[in-house]
Amino acid sequence: MSDEEATEREFRRIADTFIDRANEHLNTVPKENVGMSLLFAAARFNAFVVASHSKTLDEFESERAEAIEFFKDAYLKMLDENLDDYRRVYDQKPETQN
Repeated sequence: MSDEEATEREFRRIADTFIDRANEHLNTVPKENVGMSLLFAAARFNAFVVASHSKTLDEFESERAEAIEFFKDAYLKMLDENLDDYRRVYDQKPETQN
């Protein structure tokens, strides 16, 4: 297994643990609230990641816009890919008669 494959496998394993935890909350919380909580948690943690790479406030401020673009682009790409995955569910449903 290549380093890239190992990294991807670890990425998916960790993501699955967050999804499993989110699914547990579906017993008591509306799915929309769970989704927004995950989004907030990701934003909060990624703000920490950006801050932890900056030694000074000036460095933090100078990297802020680039970090926002990076995470925004990454999220949009992942959302698009996952919506494509869920689209397949509809592609497999039999058409209903009008």
